[in-house]
Amino acid sequence: MATAPKRQIVTFGGGGFSMEAGNPLLDDFVLALTGKRRPRVCFVPTASGDADHYIVRFYRAFGSDRCEPSHLSLFRRHRTPFDPSDHLLSRDLIYVGGGSVASMLGVWRAHGIDRTLRAAWERGIVLCGLSAGSLCWFADGVSTFHGDPQRVAGLGLLPWSNTVHYSSEPARREALHGWILDGMPTAYAADDGAALHFVGTEFVQVVASRKNARAYRIERRQRQVLTTQLGTRYLGDAEVVPLRRSELAAEA
Repeated sequence: MATAPKRQIVTFGGGGFSMEAGNPLLDDFVLALTGKRRPRVCFVPTASGDADHYIVRFYRAFGSDRCEPSHLSLFRRHRTPFDPSDHLLSRDLIYVGGGSVASMLGVWRAHGIDRTLRAAWERGIVLCGLSAGSLCWFADGVSTFHGDPQRVAGLGLLPWSNTVHYSSEPARREALHGWILDGMPTAYAADDGAALHFVGTEFVQVVASRKNARAYRIERRQRQVLTTQLGTRYLGDAEVVPLRRSELAAEA
């Protein structure tokens, strides 16, 4: 009897080739999840407006000796002369870049890419991304790309909330806590250099490319916000920081 495909999503708080030059640990991790010796990888830079410099950096990092790289441009379709859905569904890994998550989701929905990505996930194609490329997979996210924190509805593949750059952006963190108290779904958050790995809709592990990077689960307990620091596996030496409870913040 055939087994169902393993649906995997890896969400970076920040990091990977565009933020950590010379540190390939997170990118190597998602490549390995494909189980392929030379995986087919498609970079989706929609959130940056398909910025040329971003695409160039992707190809420099994901050279042909590591994988079979490609990218999908929705703003300049002449540069990607293939059917977007067919191409995405033929990949082993889809890697979504950072930028404006609200703009990205609008463009995806206009082109039907939202439906294609769900189909890719259900087929077992590994999905990953940083910043906007992390927020997009969740039911809700907190974006600060356009200034003040903004609550954004994502694709909903994961039934949780999400925010990124967690420890380095207090305004984003405070907004998330307020929305959690108002009924936003339980959130998973990550620092730059940390990534959350989900199988199906369940969280399974945190991996990190920096020794001090962490990730968190944030939930409402009655009229309080409970933050749990999650156990972290540093990819440089597999050291694990044990799960521990922290920050129980009461509603004022």
